[in-house]
Amino acid sequence: MKVVILCGGQGMRIREETDDKPKPMIKIGDRPIVWHIMKLYAHYGYNDFILCLGYKQEIIKDYFMRYAHLNSSFTINLNQQGLYYHDNHSENWNVTLVNTGQETKKGGRLKIVAPHITTDKFMLTYGDGVADINIKNLVDFHNAHGKKVTFTGIHPISRFATIETDINGEIVGWSEKKQLESYINGGFFVINRDALNYIDGDCEWEVEPMQKIAAEKQVAMYKHDGFWQCMDTYRDYKFLNDLWNNNQAKWKIW
Repeated sequence: MKVVILCGGQGMRIREETDDKPKPMIKIGDRPIVWHIMKLYAHYGYNDFILCLGYKQEIIKDYFMRYAHLNSSFTINLNQQGLYYHDNHSENWNVTLVNTGQETKKGGRLKIVAPHITTDKFMLTYGDGVADINIKNLVDFHNAHGKKVTFTGIHPISRFATIETDINGEIVGWSEKKQLESYINGGFFVINRDALNYIDGDCEWEVEPMQKIAAEKQVAMYKHDGFWQCMDTYRDYKFLNDLWNNNQAKWKIW
């Protein structure tokens, strides 16, 4: 099954890191966040990726073109151009990189890469969020319910203090960065290929197409109560890197 990753955004809310690189190339530790996402899928046996590129797409292409050089020790004979890797850390991944345009919306990007989606079902996620999702259970859930689209529902963490009051309005609880009980779309979709027919022109995947599919009762939510975190702001960047550097990265299950 193909795995499509949306990597075209500019990351306007984290300009400290995205002035010189696309958002999926922001590093957690010494690897870009898109690598962490791909490692999760590959851990469950899904290693055929399609990356939808846009903003500064040449940086992502260059990273994968030079992947073995960047991550391995090697000896090169400059006269004969011979190359020997001492500790080849290449991944057994097939990565298709498609420039889907800098301003294209997510639905439009999906439509552009549709010719590369050769399986009846595929997976889709955003290039800026990590989680400890069990991908096998996610796929099994999708296959069991028979609907066109499954998305992963996650519990967001409030960026503000959550206040609890009693019937008289007295403050009885105060929680900073509390995990909320409601679910939101956390990405990690499993999609039947015929759902691409709902995309009409350049549109946001989560708006017109998903609204139409949901109206036909063809959307299901896989509930994920574990770890999930996007890298949307510099605060998120610090948070994820602190977890990684302190060996507390819950998404590192490989």
